[in-house]
Parts: sequence; C-alpha cells; structure tokens
Amino acid sequence: MDIHSFSTAVDLFSKNEVEKVKLISFYYQSMEKEFQFTIDEMSDLFDNLGMHRPNKSRLQKKLIYLKDFVRGTSKNHFRLHIKVLASLKAEQSFVFDDVKSEEIKLNSDGLVIPKELYQNTRRYLINLSDQINASYENNIFDGCAVLMRRLFEILLIHSYEHKELDSEIKDVLGNYRMLVDIVNNAKTNSKLGLSRNTKDSLDDFRELGNFSAHKVFFNARKTDIDRVVLNYRATIEELLYKSGIRK
Repeated sequence: MDIHSFSTAVDLFSKNEVEKVKLISFYYQSMEKEFQFTIDEMSDLFDNLGMHRPNKSRLQKKLIYLKDFVRGTSKNHFRLHIKVLASLKAEQSFVFDDVKSEEIKLNSDGLVIPKELYQNTRRYLINLSDQINASYENNIFDGCAVLMRRLFEILLIHSYEHKELDSEIKDVLGNYRMLVDIVNNAKTNSKLGLSRNTKDSLDDFRELGNFSAHKVFFNARKTDIDRVVLNYRATIEELLYKSGIRK
C-alpha cells in the first residue's frame, strides 16, 4: 500500500492538520522504523498529496506542545511518540495486512543483491531490492535492469542528501537533475568521495537501465545482468554507507 492509497483508506483529507501529520508519520514510521521529519519535510509531504501546505510556525508550536510527538535524533526533527504509534497500529491494522499481502516471494536468497545487505534498511528499499531479485529469478531481465537503475539512482541521491551536497545536483527550481548529470557530478565530486571502482561502474548501470527502458529493439539478457552484477553489489553496499542508511 503506497501513501496515496493509505490516505484514501484513512480519509486523510477530512482530518484536521495535526491528525494528518499523525497519520502520515504513522504510515512512514510503519514502513521505516527510523522515520522522522522536519516541518519543511512534512509540508512537502502535504503538497505531494495534494493538500494545502500548513502554516509552518503554527504547526511547529503544536507539535512541540502536544505529547503525541517527541523530538527526533537530529536537530529540528520530530517523530511519533511510541505509545501513539502503538495505538495507531491497533486502529489501522489493515495497513499491515495489505503490506503482508504484497510481499514478494523469492525462491532463492539474494540473486542480484544479497538479502542480508538490504534486509534491515528501509521498507521501500527492501521492496525494490526484492523486486530486482525476483525479476532476475523469473527471467524478467529488462525489468530487472530498469529496477537496478532506479535503486542506484535513489541511493546516489540519498548519499548527496546525507552529505548535504544535494544542492549540487538540483536545478534552479530545486528539482533533481537527470541521472546522467548526477552521475557526471558523482564521478568528479571529491566531497562525495566515491571509490574509483564505483565511479567507473556508474555509467554501466545507467546505460543498461536506459536501454531496457527506452531502446525499442533492445532486450536485456541474463548475460547483461551477470556482466555488471558484481560491481553493482559493491556499488549498492558503498552507497548504503555513503547515504547513512547503514552504519
């Protein structure tokens, strides 16, 4: 269940401002144990869901005053109080039933990406990694290549964010640039500090994913995935650390 389906299921738009924040926080904390947010980030989530952005100073005062929220581990971050999270889990148990029904079944353990590499990270990364492995296992090699490209793009962006370098890969409107531009920056960015092998491999993953997504007469084969898989695993592991997702 994605956030848009969840918002419909809980009738999010009918709730007051604080209830909306509680439910959005509940959703993401259920998917990702370490989820916490700033007022700016919550405002962006409101906007992405098609709701009016809250008055930031007013919302911050409410969250500080209410006992439903506690301070996060980072400066200016909030998260749901553990008692509120437990209460919402009981009230909204259907969320976990739906997530369980959508779990991806793998016959083998970690074909493209070893499961132990990603199993204790974030829910959306776990789901994406499982899809990569399941695609490979079921000979869906174009799908596998596109998903591999997506995962490494996400982790590359997270690495910039974690090192507070994300402004270097955004345009004048604050949107992230095309992946080719991000990769070109990553290969020369000393502050990001990628290893030489990772820098040398980034274009391989990007091009394979691009070919599978956009090249009309191209179909990826098992040999195409196998050719890059060792470097891909090493790159994903490096980016998990660079992004702060793994410690």
